[in-house]
Amino acid sequence: MSLMCRNLPRVDNTSMDDGGPTALASRALREVYGYATFRGDQADIVEHVTNGGDAIVLMPTGGGKSLCYQIPALLRQGTGIVVSPLVALMEDQVTALRGLGISAAYLNSTLSWEGQREVEAAHRSGELDLLYVAPERLLGEGTLGLVASGKPALFAIDEAHCVSQWGHDFRPDYLGLDTLAKRWPGVPRIALTATATLQTREEIATRLGLGAARLFVSSFDRPNIRYLIEPKAQVRDQLLRFLRDKHPGEAGIVYTMTRSSTEEVASWLRARGVEALAYHAGMEASERRKVLNRFLREDGVVVVATIAFGMGIDKPDVRFVAHIDLPRSVEGYYQETGRAGRDGLEAEAWMAYGLSDVIRMRRLLATSEVDSPSHRRNQEAHLEAMLALCETVECRRVNMLGYFGESSSACGNCDTCLAPPESWDATVPAQKLLSTVVRLRRERNERYGAGQVIDILRGKTTDRVEARGHSTLSTWGIGADLDVAQWRAVTRALLARGELAVEEGGHGVLGITPSGWEVLRGDREVAVRREVIAPPAPKARRKRAAGAGVGASAGVGASAGAGAGAGTAPSGPEDSRTRPLFEQLRAWRAAEAKNRGVPAYVIFHDSPLRSIAEFRPSTLDELSEISGVGKAKLAAYGEAILAIVHP
Repeated sequence: MSLMCRNLPRVDNTSMDDGGPTALASRALREVYGYATFRGDQADIVEHVTNGGDAIVLMPTGGGKSLCYQIPALLRQGTGIVVSPLVALMEDQVTALRGLGISAAYLNSTLSWEGQREVEAAHRSGELDLLYVAPERLLGEGTLGLVASGKPALFAIDEAHCVSQWGHDFRPDYLGLDTLAKRWPGVPRIALTATATLQTREEIATRLGLGAARLFVSSFDRPNIRYLIEPKAQVRDQLLRFLRDKHPGEAGIVYTMTRSSTEEVASWLRARGVEALAYHAGMEASERRKVLNRFLREDGVVVVATIAFGMGIDKPDVRFVAHIDLPRSVEGYYQETGRAGRDGLEAEAWMAYGLSDVIRMRRLLATSEVDSPSHRRNQEAHLEAMLALCETVECRRVNMLGYFGESSSACGNCDTCLAPPESWDATVPAQKLLSTVVRLRRERNERYGAGQVIDILRGKTTDRVEARGHSTLSTWGIGADLDVAQWRAVTRALLARGELAVEEGGHGVLGITPSGWEVLRGDREVAVRREVIAPPAPKARRKRAAGAGVGASAGVGASAGAGAGAGTAPSGPEDSRTRPLFEQLRAWRAAEAKNRGVPAYVIFHDSPLRSIAEFRPSTLDELSEISGVGKAKLAAYGEAILAIVHP
């Protein structure tokens, strides 16, 4: 396992001639990863951790978190121990690192006894740069003893938000990771996540014993992702139209609420020509692994999944993430949509959202068994924020970034910016609806869901209306001027604003809240967005968002970005001059990946291939100037690439 990175000078014994940690970090960035410059806070984080400091790093998916611990691990004496929650992805992560010339390994149950002994021996002898291990395995006395038998250079705790008991991806095993500080007080620790509110950040610091750690918070903005939310009607047809019209043959993830729905929707899509696979926690581990392998290794695969799928996924060319059910929180939504566009190129986050989603989520909250009033309030706050994102008439991105405490201006790249929705004064209709809910309760001692209330307002004669004599109510037919969709929008808005509630003990039955009484008395106004079903196509934009093409976007474990100068990605492969060569390079990459039994992105991401197609290097030196082409990849693939570019 003695590879190139073992030959890099180490900080502990470097001389002044080496330029110190900063110069060595820049050298590693250039020689190993093929990037000219760091991006954002990366350089400061790398220097801080390399010098022995603890850090908490909040950086968006694709922003380059993994470089922040990989380079310090290369420069410090010993082995960097990486706590990763996903056993299924460790092999691919390690394979990608080895492709860069980094001595990396993992310890998990998929290894043979001989394989485990080999990894353990490599750690003890100091041959490893990085060792990946799941939290539950790391905390066993056997593994802790193994770590102690070698020299840990640092501890990197990836997906650190999993420590938050009120978060969207809570993992109990993370709660024991504070033991690392007690057993190795002089070894730096770095906790990393792509999403965390102030409350979650505080939990990370407290539960991991990182109260004195330096906090690095990058912008949460992913400018290359376009956010689109539309009213839910026939959601499967809407999803199919989105896939066919905007992302034919492209890789993506569709999130849904239930396990059964993943299988039904995947089957429905396959019957209509979409290569769709279901994924959920109820499947056998071997089946889940098979789906994951196909998604990572094949082009154009769509996975229909519950939130059990996606965390830690390294696939850079996911062009869309779709939600056909309402996520539970903005944090969860941001984390899930962030799996699109890790390569910095254009991607879309699409969601269909409707009244049924609001009622279901309100009902789940009303009937959930929570351990404390504060926990219930936390869940309610999560839902309120998610509903506010869906109902806003302002920029989606401004709303979402504001949730994480970041101010911004209108992005010009979401549905509300591209086709600003109007709002209309729905105060009087809201009063009519609330009055109907109250009259049913007071005059008839009856409780109903939205459908029956809307039928009464519109004066629709149904068997239930006739059987219950609802046509005699004073509100019967007073809402005939609005159609069903408008009434559902009013109901959805009242539920989102907390003026209607879904009551316990019923199937979506509605009740009025104290703030609803304020609307009924005329003390509060109600504005409802006028939905735009099909926003116009945006003007042509650059494929890479401004600023995303400068510096190192990521290491292994996230997407690789373009460097400056010759490494800048072209405007897009659709250009008639670059497209044929780009496709040739992709075909070569696919064959190479198949021969080596690895995902295509382990060979190269799309970004360097697009740059090669644009700039057509003719020598190895010119090829080395392409961002993302480090020494190991140049040696392994350089001649083959030049033969394709200049046959």
